[in-house]
Amino acid sequence: MLQSIRQSTKGTTAKIIIGLIVISFAFFGIQSILVDGGGNAVAEVNGEPVSPNELNQAVLAQQQRLISRFGDQLDPSMLERSRIEPRALDELINRKLLVQAAESMQLAISEPEIGSIVADMEQFQVDGVFSPERYKMMISQAGYSPGSYKLLLRNDLLINQMSAGLAGSEFVTQAEMDISASILAEQRDFSYFTIPGEAIGDAEAVSEAEIESYYAANETLFRTKESVDVDYIELEIDDFRQSVEESVLREAYELGLEDAVLQDESRVSHILFQDSGEAELLQRVEDAQDRLAKGEAFAVLAEDISDDVGSADRGGDLGYTSGAMFPDNMEAAIAALEPGFVSEPVETSAGTHLLLVTERKAAKVTTFEEMRAELEERVSGEDARSELLRTVETLRDLSFNAEDLEGPAADLDLQVLREEGVIRGDADSLFASAALNEAAFSDDVLVAGHNSEVFELSGGRFVVLRVRKHDLPQLLPVDTFRDQILVAVQREKAIAEMTRQASASLKLLREGETVSDVAQALGYEVLIELGVDRKNSAAPVDVLSHAFQMAAPSGASATVDFFISPVGNAVVIELQRVEPGKLAMLPEAERTQLGQMLTNEQGGVVFREFQRQLRNNAEITAL
Repeated sequence: MLQSIRQSTKGTTAKIIIGLIVISFAFFGIQSILVDGGGNAVAEVNGEPVSPNELNQAVLAQQQRLISRFGDQLDPSMLERSRIEPRALDELINRKLLVQAAESMQLAISEPEIGSIVADMEQFQVDGVFSPERYKMMISQAGYSPGSYKLLLRNDLLINQMSAGLAGSEFVTQAEMDISASILAEQRDFSYFTIPGEAIGDAEAVSEAEIESYYAANETLFRTKESVDVDYIELEIDDFRQSVEESVLREAYELGLEDAVLQDESRVSHILFQDSGEAELLQRVEDAQDRLAKGEAFAVLAEDISDDVGSADRGGDLGYTSGAMFPDNMEAAIAALEPGFVSEPVETSAGTHLLLVTERKAAKVTTFEEMRAELEERVSGEDARSELLRTVETLRDLSFNAEDLEGPAADLDLQVLREEGVIRGDADSLFASAALNEAAFSDDVLVAGHNSEVFELSGGRFVVLRVRKHDLPQLLPVDTFRDQILVAVQREKAIAEMTRQASASLKLLREGETVSDVAQALGYEVLIELGVDRKNSAAPVDVLSHAFQMAAPSGASATVDFFISPVGNAVVIELQRVEPGKLAMLPEAERTQLGQMLTNEQGGVVFREFQRQLRNNAEITAL
């Protein structure tokens, strides 16, 4: 097995896969070590290190995003660390600069606020209630410990807080509002008529010579596509699944119980007192304790006096914790409390807390029968995956120098499958995979006649292929496309005739003829649009769009133009008047919306400039 692994690390794809596995294993197995340190920094940002673990996680996150986005269309070279790492490091540096700037502004996010936000996230809830088990499972799958995830969330909130503050400091002047309104509320008067291409095309006869000429000039349109017939072997994990003995399932269950850390869950509420001077703080705490002693409900009091606005409207409820949601001394106080009792004051970085455990659920041990299906899926999957990878490595060795795929298939008791007519850029079959399609038409496989390498696709599938037959593009007879060519020639002739009529119409209009007279002479109807704005729904969208792209009339002369519409008609337009918009013309709601849009745009510019200045003024060292 070790030798197989050693051999399989020669290819780039294999190295990437192993790298992903190593990183994933590290996050699952030794999170606490990785979170706090481990190894030399890869860069320093104003003296603050960027650790290899931070960079590894940033690279892994980008690889996962690429896999999720492109699936089987993913080019394996896109996952190469050398391509991803520079961008990932650059993003990490920018993020550290923003966090440093937020901290220098003394912005802060309290622990209870973070806890409240986490508790409200739907992805961590079961039946609408925060689940510590689901929380730990999901962040672990993403490569975080509770501590590192809360740090990530805290930094995100700091950056958002700072960004909102910078954007909020921007304002829009009256002149800027007036200029924008002059464009958005602009009104135009124009007339137009349509020359229908369909009628012109139908009226034009198409000769045999014209068909032959079009066919000769566009031969590339009438050739078959280059294609290959492919033999391939496909392996996937389900091919190797087998039933699991009862004793093996029970052993896995017992091992799971030994490793499980079972903790009670406590639902907690708090009243937070932020620092307002020692004497005032002590007095506020004492007053709250007196009111509670007199029987006032904790939830009512929290809503009335708690400084944690995030939880106050829920009676101070912070959701459930199993010992890792809040600071250590706060968790210790929660663990020592009996449900229904209020704690003594507890100090954290957020302030002073009075805590109440409203509910405690004892840790529940899942029974073997409840776990059976999951255990069988996991154990059979592990065994199948091991057998799959062993078979893949053997297949790599056997297919490398084999003259076909029949021999390797026979040795491994596998089946050779066939796909006929695979074309470049195939989007419908297994060979829609960019890697497989590229391999099928590569010089090594197509020209030299070799077997491809064994490719890994999404879902843990592996494929090796060989080209059985190569079909070059062939010119098909003209009769095969006669109807298609007839339509195309008619279309060309229609466009030419529409362009001639439209150009002649423009000449007459520029010489002083009215648009009504020109249209009437051609037998077309004139349509008039007066005082229309960009949101007008009466005029066709393409006509309205073109009318607002035309230059404003100069003096007494109207602006004239024509265009070919998407449906194949020519539209002649005469633009008579352009009236700039005025802010007062806009309804109040639209004025407010315009102001918000301009503020957001300028806020974005300010934030990007702020980031640029941070970068320019920073001491950044790549190590």
